[in-house]
This record gives sequence, structure tokens and C-alpha cells, in this order.
Amino acid sequence: MSQFPRLVFRVHALERMFERKITAEDVQAVVTEGEVVQDYPEDKPYPSRLMLGWRGTRPIHVVVAEDSEDGILIVVTAYEPDPIQWDSGFKRKVL
Repeated sequence: MSQFPRLVFRVHALERMFERKITAEDVQAVVTEGEVVQDYPEDKPYPSRLMLGWRGTRPIHVVVAEDSEDGILIVVTAYEPDPIQWDSGFKRKVL
């Protein structure tokens, strides 16, 4: 994503971000500078994707759903991937 999309944060996402010390700026950086790790085109009500970005040495996964009709990305959740559950690049789940 090259443009800065309009982000809408679900309450669940904000609660988890607070618990995990992930800021809105972290999420914005992942969405604008990160890469898509997995697409979920069949998700309802909107297709979603898992994105990976780095904030310094910290990997962050962000799940967003795309409401293309309204031109927004809905932030579903954000977390630091567990290195035990993910490959070394945090792009593929191993467990």
C-alpha cells in the first residue's frame, strides 16, 4: 500500500494494542510500509489480510479488513508474533 489509508480501529484492536504496547503509529507504519503475509479474500463482511512490519527490531503483525466501498481499512488486531509459532522471518506459522 503506497498511500496512507484511512484506518478505523475496532475496540478489540485498541484493547490489544494497549496491552501489547503497540501504538497507532506502529500500526500505521505496518500498514503503509509493511508487507502482506497472508490474504483472506473470503472473510466476511470484508476481505482481510495479515501484514508484517518492523518497528526497529520488533516485528508486528496487523490484521486489517478492507472496506473498499468506503475506502477504509479496519484494524482487527495487532500483536508481536511469537518466535516459537512463526518462522524466523515471521511470515509463516510453524505451529
